[in-house]
Amino acid sequence: MSNTDSFIDEVTDEVRRDRLYAAMRRYGWIGILLVVGIVVGAAVNEWQKSKAEAEARAFGDALMAAMSAETPAARAEALAIVPAPGPERAALQGFLAAASALEAGDVPAALAGWDAIAANNALPVSYRHLALIKRVIAAGAEMPASERGAALDMLATPGAPYRMLALEQQALDLVAAGEGEAAVERLQALLQEPGVTSGLRRRATQLMVALGAEPEAA
Repeated sequence: MSNTDSFIDEVTDEVRRDRLYAAMRRYGWIGILLVVGIVVGAAVNEWQKSKAEAEARAFGDALMAAMSAETPAARAEALAIVPAPGPERAALQGFLAAASALEAGDVPAALAGWDAIAANNALPVSYRHLALIKRVIAAGAEMPASERGAALDMLATPGAPYRMLALEQQALDLVAAGEGEAAVERLQALLQEPGVTSGLRRRATQLMVALGAEPEAA
């Protein structure tokens, strides 16, 4: 390589460095902002995670403290004043308060608690259906037949999360109405459900035998 070529290469490299430094001076702040943004974003994310964990821990501790009350009525009262931000935490609080109220013999308060959860469209279907099936079971014959029937029909829809429990309640209603054959059919449908629990299978089988029927193999 000639001296002229070497000189040209050196000049070219120097020009490139000058352009690079000029670009960094002109646009370097963008890179700095990006780095700062990443660092700040990571810090905010960690703070939010820490805050959420602290809130969840405080909520759990408050529930446990309320549940440690000596009587069901006292538990229900203590649970009612636990701050529950967010629909799902409020639902958990509501389930515990309703169960305590029912244990204390305050059926209207328990039913009202489950009604509030079942009517909250901000909650997942599983929460709302669980509240409704609990309400139906607790209300029993005191619930108007048409209202109870409509609720169980909805809960027994194929794919519904508590379909099997609803089928059991429908069978019990049919037995109470003297419709033993229809009750057996409903119980047999229950036994054919995938994932039926051993306890539910045992209750359904025992009821079928009491009605004089022989459970079919699943």
